[in-house]
Amino acid sequence: MKDIITVLRRMTLSAAFAVPKKIPVGGQAVIEGVLMKGPEHWGLAVREPGGSIWLKAWLGSEWVKRGIWKYPVIRGFATMVEMIRIGMKALSLSAEISLGEEDNITPLEMAGAIAVAVVLVAGLFVALPMLVSEYLTSHFGLSHITKNIAEGILRGLIFIGYVAMIGLWKDIKQVFAYHGAEHKAINAYENGSELTPENVAKFSRIHRRCGTSFLLVVIFVSIIVFSAIGGGSLLWRIGSRVLLLPLVIGISYEFIKSASNSDTWGRYCIMPALSLQYMTTREPRIDQIEVAIAALDLALDPKGVTEPLTDKAVEEAAEQQ
Repeated sequence: MKDIITVLRRMTLSAAFAVPKKIPVGGQAVIEGVLMKGPEHWGLAVREPGGSIWLKAWLGSEWVKRGIWKYPVIRGFATMVEMIRIGMKALSLSAEISLGEEDNITPLEMAGAIAVAVVLVAGLFVALPMLVSEYLTSHFGLSHITKNIAEGILRGLIFIGYVAMIGLWKDIKQVFAYHGAEHKAINAYENGSELTPENVAKFSRIHRRCGTSFLLVVIFVSIIVFSAIGGGSLLWRIGSRVLLLPLVIGISYEFIKSASNSDTWGRYCIMPALSLQYMTTREPRIDQIEVAIAALDLALDPKGVTEPLTDKAVEEAAEQQ
């Protein structure tokens, strides 16, 4: 009788993991942890200084599923805004948990870090490529389209150089390892494999829907969109890029979404973008994979969480530590 039960149990498990799951999941690495997004909930898992895994789950926002925000192209920009909003909150929370109470990051320090990041992004990835392309145009007489292509290529090279440079830092290498763990866990889940550290470790750390690949697609799409609006003064070019950024993000989102669901053209179209993930991910340790699995399990099974993450919720969660 015991043998029969064992066989039936194995058959049940085999059936459960034989068909790849189609429930959409995603995530990002944070400090000593991973943030995962399930169908309805977010799950955050962070490795505490003592070695245990701290867990927090909350409902996702409903506004991204309502009104105009649910339509193609527009939903891409809405998803990006929501990911940045939740990602910053999770990053702040993970820093507090992983560093310990005595090293908590104050709201002022976090605001300063965000301000520096915004200035850095605007200077490196917007202003610098435009100024260099203007210089090349004045000296070599580039056409409007060629100038936009040069600007896009410069923006891509600066982005790749930036990623390569920060990847040399020890702390960033740790985040990149959690990034790899996140991808491995999602790949294992989407392929129907049992979510154990040993199984997850066998999967690739490269994933089609990665934000790194998305950013490269944004650069490519921006060349096409910005070339279509015509030339103008430097002020016009800066303003047009700001105003059209939601459109560029939305088109890029739809392209990545379609390519990730295609096993033919999609695989080859985004292959160059996928190669960049070898820079933004590292092979994770087993303990890092355990954190990614914990975050994914929590996002899929939130255990009764009913409240969305708010600033107050973040503060209360931190006070409980």
